[in-house]
Amino acid sequence: MKRKLLEVLLLLGLLCAVLCGCGDGSPEKTTEDGQTSGSSNSDAAAAADGRENAITVGIAQDLDDSLDPHKVVAAGTKEVMFNVFEGLVKPSPEGDLLPAVASEFSLSEDQTTYTFTLREGVRFHNGEPVTVDDVIWSIQRCAAATEAGVFQEEAFSVIQKLEAPDEKTVVITIQEPNSEFLSHLTVAVLPKDYTGQDAAPVGTGPFRFVSRAAQDHIVLEKFQDYWGEPAYLDKVTFKIIENADSIMMSLQSGAIDLFSHLTSTQVAQLGDEFYIEEGTMNLVQAMYLNNAEKPFDDVRVRQALCYAVDKQGIIDLAFDGYGSPIGSSMYPAFSKYFDESLTNYYTRDIEKAKALLADAGYPDGFSMTITVPSNYQPHIDTAQVIVEQLKEIGVNAEIQLVEWGSWVEDTYNGRKFQATVVGVDASTMTARALLERFVSDYRKNFINYNSPAYDELFQRVLASGSDEEQTALYKEMEAELTKNAANVYIQDLADLVAVRKGLEGVRFYPIYVLDLSTVRYSA
Repeated sequence: MKRKLLEVLLLLGLLCAVLCGCGDGSPEKTTEDGQTSGSSNSDAAAAADGRENAITVGIAQDLDDSLDPHKVVAAGTKEVMFNVFEGLVKPSPEGDLLPAVASEFSLSEDQTTYTFTLREGVRFHNGEPVTVDDVIWSIQRCAAATEAGVFQEEAFSVIQKLEAPDEKTVVITIQEPNSEFLSHLTVAVLPKDYTGQDAAPVGTGPFRFVSRAAQDHIVLEKFQDYWGEPAYLDKVTFKIIENADSIMMSLQSGAIDLFSHLTSTQVAQLGDEFYIEEGTMNLVQAMYLNNAEKPFDDVRVRQALCYAVDKQGIIDLAFDGYGSPIGSSMYPAFSKYFDESLTNYYTRDIEKAKALLADAGYPDGFSMTITVPSNYQPHIDTAQVIVEQLKEIGVNAEIQLVEWGSWVEDTYNGRKFQATVVGVDASTMTARALLERFVSDYRKNFINYNSPAYDELFQRVLASGSDEEQTALYKEMEAELTKNAANVYIQDLADLVAVRKGLEGVRFYPIYVLDLSTVRYSA
């Protein structure tokens, strides 16, 4: 019934600064004057209907305490701030890496020296021009992790030399060829002498930061001096709505113009004012298991859970069939690395699951807690189906709903959990971004996975200069996670985006971002 209603709706009709401010980087709002070529049609369409050329976007979680892109943890914060920051290169919807702050780049014949030419006319949102000193400082800042809370970019450890032979050129020399290195240069270029990134971020993107009210909203406005194709919209307000019922009320009342990551049940409740764009979230949704906590320190228990959970059953029951089943920590958009054969490595087998539990010393099953962030309905829905499926092997699972901030602090950072249902993203378009997190001593290894064989495979990746060999090794790492049942892998969630009629231009990327620079009112 829900699928039929969704089809009807589709026929009728899926997680950011200020205008030019002061030279010191303070986000001081000024009056816009004149139109850019890229926004004229959208402006005209809005004006014809008496609308402000602005939209309100609903998001299901507050942003990180710090908006400094080198400190951000949550995928939802990166999703929003994608509109504010850029690196030397940036991703395209097709998965390519395009010149951004750099206008062009070249790679030496031995594939160890990258030469970037800075683009003419690129300015930060505070009006200051981007310099080679800003670029070098931004990379060194991430590589060295010299500030408290700044995350070290391990990929930059391969840099041997970082220099600027002139005011328009940056040369980066790495130890040995690395096919993934360029992807890490999407890291945000920031003004070297600006110290307010935590609360008033300044980047080079098509939108710039205006204001923020914690737990309520964040406002971005079009950056008039943007070097590239300007944004169509003049203003975007991100409204934080963590309660699932409030999300639907806000959509139905007209308070929200666009909301991503809805469930099919939520979509079925929408009226004729919206149409649905469908993509994928580019996340690895799984029931992540704390491998250091009993009974999940026993591979037989973890494997039993994998045999007990029917991932396609979850997709069909909770998501009306929308979603792509996966069997390891890689999603289909990474086609080069995605191993389809792992998807059905575990097919549902209740008797085998029970036998594994008995062999591990749990013939009557056990009780467990699944911690789930309360603001993500898709993860709650998934957990609810898992609870029912696990009952068939004697496992009594209880869902513990927690606020997003608590999940980040206690579950992710503190690793105080037994199991949790969430989605993990790739911060860059690399296999490393998804797989390094399970290396035993890696700081983001929140499940405490510990496998010498896995660690050794990753070291071989780092030592390899061959793209073909690295790809094969990454697939071995995926297989290792699957065979050892590091987690109970489920799906790459479908991304159902509700878009108010009269708006267009939503695009999907192979990473977890929401690009609003192309969203506009129809002419």
